[in-house]
Amino acid sequence: MSNIQNMSLEDIMGERFGRYSKYIIQERALPDIRDGLKPVQRRILYSMNKDGNTHDKGYRKSAKSVGNIMGNFHPHGDSSIYDAMVRMSQDWKNREILVEMHGNNGSMDGDPPAAMRYTEARLSEIASYLLQDIEKNTVPWAWNFDDTEKEPTVLPAAFPNLLVNGATGISAGYATDIPPHNLSEVIDAVVYMIDHPSAKLEKLMEFLPGPDFPTGGIIQGADEIKKAYETGKGRVVVRSRTEIETLKGGKQQIVVTEIPYEVNKAVLVKRIDDVRVNNKVPGIAEVRDESDRTGLRIAIELKKDADSQTILNYLLKYTDLQVNYNFNMVAIDNFTPRQVGLHKILSSYIAHRREIIVARSQFDKEKAERRLHIVEGLIRVISILDEVIALIRASENKADAKENLKVSYDFSEEQAEAIVTLQLYRLTNTDIVTLQNEEEALRQQIMELAAIIGDERTMYNVMKKELREVKKHFGNPRRSELQDEAVAIEIDTASLIVEEDTFVSVTKGGYIKRTSPRSFNASTVDEIGKRDDDDLLFVQAARTTQHLLIFTTLGNVIYRPVHELTDIRWKDIGEHLSQTITNFATNEEVLYAELLDQFDQGTYVAITALGQIKRVERKEFSPWRTYKSKSVKYAKLKDDSDRMVMVSPILLEDVMLVTRNGYALRFTIDDVPVVGAKAAGVKAINLKDADVIQSAFIANTDSFYLLTQRGSLKRVALSEIPQTKRAGRGLQVLRELKAKPHRVFVAGPVLSENSGAVLDLFTTEVATDDAQILQITDTAGQVIEKDLSQLSLSERTSNGSFVSDTISEHEVLSAKIR
Repeated sequence: MSNIQNMSLEDIMGERFGRYSKYIIQERALPDIRDGLKPVQRRILYSMNKDGNTHDKGYRKSAKSVGNIMGNFHPHGDSSIYDAMVRMSQDWKNREILVEMHGNNGSMDGDPPAAMRYTEARLSEIASYLLQDIEKNTVPWAWNFDDTEKEPTVLPAAFPNLLVNGATGISAGYATDIPPHNLSEVIDAVVYMIDHPSAKLEKLMEFLPGPDFPTGGIIQGADEIKKAYETGKGRVVVRSRTEIETLKGGKQQIVVTEIPYEVNKAVLVKRIDDVRVNNKVPGIAEVRDESDRTGLRIAIELKKDADSQTILNYLLKYTDLQVNYNFNMVAIDNFTPRQVGLHKILSSYIAHRREIIVARSQFDKEKAERRLHIVEGLIRVISILDEVIALIRASENKADAKENLKVSYDFSEEQAEAIVTLQLYRLTNTDIVTLQNEEEALRQQIMELAAIIGDERTMYNVMKKELREVKKHFGNPRRSELQDEAVAIEIDTASLIVEEDTFVSVTKGGYIKRTSPRSFNASTVDEIGKRDDDDLLFVQAARTTQHLLIFTTLGNVIYRPVHELTDIRWKDIGEHLSQTITNFATNEEVLYAELLDQFDQGTYVAITALGQIKRVERKEFSPWRTYKSKSVKYAKLKDDSDRMVMVSPILLEDVMLVTRNGYALRFTIDDVPVVGAKAAGVKAINLKDADVIQSAFIANTDSFYLLTQRGSLKRVALSEIPQTKRAGRGLQVLRELKAKPHRVFVAGPVLSENSGAVLDLFTTEVATDDAQILQITDTAGQVIEKDLSQLSLSERTSNGSFVSDTISEHEVLSAKIR
């Protein structure tokens, strides 16, 4: 019972997760700053080297190597070991492969490698340089997981593997992304830094200007590379290498020969083909992967007269033909994960190599001194050979002979052992010369090793010499091209749209759609799919290159390019604006819709129920960044009870306002200033208390109609309302009654022969025939239709005539022009 501890779950979880995090950070996911290896990679290389599975011998079954690694050093699943081994053999992932593999080791298309029982592997030649001198007490060792043998905690690393092959990994709270670099450039930078420990980053970048991906490509952004080398974080653009070839018949094709690092080629080809299938950019005829054993090649064949540069720009922008590579250079430095820059990586590597060279030299010096001691004894023996032979013959056994040699001639234990085990043939005349030559060579070696140990300059010269040998043996040209500036991709969006004929419709309730001419012509306009309580507000033939602006009763405007509208059958209900527009309110309705070719000219007039009016330029509504999900303001409402009663494009014309209480005001649009989209505007009419503007329209006809809530309809000559100034009270257009007074339900223009097409408040459908039918529905459901053009003119102050005998009892529910 004494072993039971009372601890909170929070403390236990924190402590256990902390230990787990420390383990995976140090022992799994992040590379060491000195040799650039994660523990599993280090164990693979060490175990294969220990088993003699090296580049100068034959390949060995991968399963055997994996089994030895798992049994001796890495107590995890065989798949994690094999996956790491395979990755070290993939020349599109590593700048210099560390494992050579026979068989299927995966592909750039993301194909999995063959099972380890089928493949064979061995260390590459350059991997042996990572392990060079490991047997000379150069690196610290630790017990393996079952304390049966020791393993190295770091490799000697005769070249800077962390930068050459890079690293990628994710652990608890840390991730790393270090890109591969060119071996020759890295070594040149290290050599320069050995001579100039305080070298400036600008100078180091003269030798190491940037990453060098095994897959080539074009790296853009010198400033970002410098920032990454300075801080450990930065972002560069990696672009595919492409060229445009001319084919027969005047056609062209885009050929891709290098793709960005770690991009899956098969996925890339499929994405490019999706662009073709979905016709996101016009002009792509076929996409082919023509890669073979000679190299990578993706051919994008274009249609005749296609704009190859626009298509290429689109593919660079919207597929992985161009990607961003994010530097996040995190490595284990002194058992701690650190974000490191170039200077720190190079200085840590140099410090590591210094320890390796000094430890190796100490080991070799001690070994040479031991041998020199024995050689000196053997040379001395030859000069007194007869006495020594006599002494040995007189001795009882080997141990007695050794003791007699030590006592009689003052030989050491090691010298005596060498003398008694000496083979007789070594006593020839020539052997003394060999021994004397060996003695001289050993004295020279010891002197050189002592200089390396005792003099930093000599040690650094050795370091530079060895690095230059690696460069000479393994150096190869750069594959990635570096460009100083990241080139912004500019696409003329209009050129991306496939121009097609279509029909666009908008309902009052906010349902929009585009419909193919085939679907539209197969039905009548009245057969549109819509809710029973909704009305069709706008339908018009359109082209996919046009733009749709939708103005709502709450003063918001919504923009939609026609080509982005969902293609829906005419008899289907369509897509509601609230599905994409996050700020579309439940009580919001569409007031006006318009198709445009461009935004550069034109002005709208907007009027609110509480009497504000403004003019706003069309260019204010050219596409904004968040148009897909948000509307913007075109007019400001006074309060929650306010609403928009009119928005319309306008020239130098008169505006007519009619209030609910029966006041009409007409004034020229010149009186209204042009203001910004979010501005409130100016006073349109001087409203009495509780009165609001019920209808507003452009006064470009000879007469207008007026319908009251009691169902009384009349037509009035426009001349009855003479033009006056903005913000006046207006003239009465109804006679006030004490009992059941008439109130304006709706008013609007009546078409005349010379008025042309008129846009009504309730519909933007263009009236083209002489008849202008007002469809009135009363609260009892009765529908009455009146031809406005056949109405006779009434006096301004009359209340008109009832449209039916019972309408006054039931009152008007709705009215619309059809």
